[in-house]
Amino acid sequence: MRRRRRIGIGAGPAADPLDTARRLLDGGEPSLAELARHTGLSASHLQRRFRARYGLSPAEYLARRKLGTLKTALREGSDVTSALYDAGYGSPSRVYEQGARKLGMTPATYRAGGRGVEIRWSIVDTVLGQALVAATERGICAVELGEDGAALERKLRAEFPQATLQRVDAGRDDFLAPRLRAVAERLAGGSAEVAVDLLGTGFQQRVWEALMKIPSGQTASYAQIARQLDAPQAARAVAGACARNRIAVIVPCHRVIRGDGSPGGYRWGLPRKRQLLQREHEAAAPLLDAQA
Repeated sequence: MRRRRRIGIGAGPAADPLDTARRLLDGGEPSLAELARHTGLSASHLQRRFRARYGLSPAEYLARRKLGTLKTALREGSDVTSALYDAGYGSPSRVYEQGARKLGMTPATYRAGGRGVEIRWSIVDTVLGQALVAATERGICAVELGEDGAALERKLRAEFPQATLQRVDAGRDDFLAPRLRAVAERLAGGSAEVAVDLLGTGFQQRVWEALMKIPSGQTASYAQIARQLDAPQAARAVAGACARNRIAVIVPCHRVIRGDGSPGGYRWGLPRKRQLLQREHEAAAPLLDAQA
């Protein structure tokens, strides 16, 4: 029977209480009360300061660490039961429920590279070049932009190597066709509603959801997004979440810029980011003039 790791509660406090809290979380599963006791901060104060620095509450940080340990073990070939207990999960049924919600699939399916997950996809020509649009039953899970359809397909297959990937002709699939039309409209500057299937950590999902609230024609800095998430010191983590966004334009990471006004990076190339921002600004200008 495997034993779960225990935290080193006996260690003396470090100069920085937040560093102490993170070390305890990296070493075990302390409660918020235990963290408060060993850092010398009240529970509420610790919670606020920890989120401000790391972009996550202590509980969210612990959940992300455990999930990351689980994913690494599964990818390295560990059997599911061993991976669950080594990651610190006490209940297989609990982690299967959490895994389905956070990964879009169970741990066993994730280990198998998405085996059993059905993804329908197609490539459509847009004003931004070719776009590969892929969807699970819950919504769009990827929008990749480029000029080479074969390269876009390789990216999708690398992301979900064992999923059931079905290419469908644009407009000939009752499920995917309306999503293709909606994505093409959004890429052309329209405002069609598109259901998405956000597969990422809790913090990444919070960032992506915040991005979808930025109005077309407007921008926000990484630091502004971090402050909106009550994590003012997590601007770098926000930038990382933007870089890992798989759903171009629909999750509008192109609307996030650096604090000095420069565009920053973009997964699909800076020329395309500038083109998107310019077009959205021009489309929004008449509306702003009318409201003035």
